[in-house]
Amino acid sequence: MKNVTLDPIDRQILLASQDGLPLSITPFAVLARALGLEQAELLARLRRLQERGIVRRVAAVPNHFRLGFVANAMTVWDVDDAHARRLGRTVGALSFVSHCYLRPRRLPVWPYNLFAMVHGKSREETEGQRAAIAALLGDACRASDVLYSVRILKKTGFRLRPQDPEAKDEPCSG
Repeated sequence: MKNVTLDPIDRQILLASQDGLPLSITPFAVLARALGLEQAELLARLRRLQERGIVRRVAAVPNHFRLGFVANAMTVWDVDDAHARRLGRTVGALSFVSHCYLRPRRLPVWPYNLFAMVHGKSREETEGQRAAIAALLGDACRASDVLYSVRILKKTGFRLRPQDPEAKDEPCSG
């Protein structure tokens, strides 16, 4: 997507929601009221922004450390390419895997092609999860490693700046 021009209401929706939705059972209703919109209009506009590729997704981003999950680890696996997609889908469906994806190897330094993020309240729990993944991968796995998080990084997407009210609407790049 090169340049996108946002109408003023869509811009206000993005500005009002880019730091997170209100902590409420009805976050879209709260946001709509704050913007002077009906909830149905807010949801329709968010759907259109998604269809246009401006908003990729609306999702919760938990702080695992604050929830007590202090042994967060990216497990990495060298999985036979002939089985990687199928096994990756299976690993990604495990309840303790928050995200799982395939990436190209960077030989000779980095032989791993399957990545699965796991979360535990202790390293023992995380190692148990890692052992479960290893058992699932079986002989298709040639090697693995684990990279433990030592701190949480702030997860944010693209940010809009509030506009100067006298400036013309300017396109934002994605």
